[in-house]
Amino acid sequence: MPTQAKQKQSQSISGFEPYVQTKGEEYMGEPMRKHFTKILNKWKQDLMQEVDRTVDHMKDEAANFPDPADRASQEEEFSLELRARDRERKLIKKIDKTLQLIEDEEYGWCESCGVEIGVKRLEARPTADMCVDCKTLAEIKEKQVGK
Repeated sequence: MPTQAKQKQSQSISGFEPYVQTKGEEYMGEPMRKHFTKILNKWKQDLMQEVDRTVDHMKDEAANFPDPADRASQEEEFSLELRARDRERKLIKKIDKTLQLIEDEEYGWCESCGVEIGVKRLEARPTADMCVDCKTLAEIKEKQVGK
């Protein structure tokens, strides 16, 4: 396979090249922290742009329909958009918390057991704060408790 094809194939969905550790590189050293800071800042920027688009859309589409069914449909559409933005607002807070962990050099380790979360897991979910094993156990406990 040509090198160019390999590079295209290895690109992540978000447009970032997966991080390639060099031999003997320290886990969560400066280059790795910069990589994740870049990913998180881009993600946050994309979410903020989506918030702006929603506000513009709601301003542009707001109409006082005389038909109650049309008005209800528009209100339902706006309600769904606002719920999505609320979830994104919470995600932005989590991204900010994660960026602070990177700055404090506490990013990349499981908050439950203390082991390395791993680069691949963090690239898949940059705000992950537990390793796969601890997260799996937490989800099992959550199902058993019925929260």
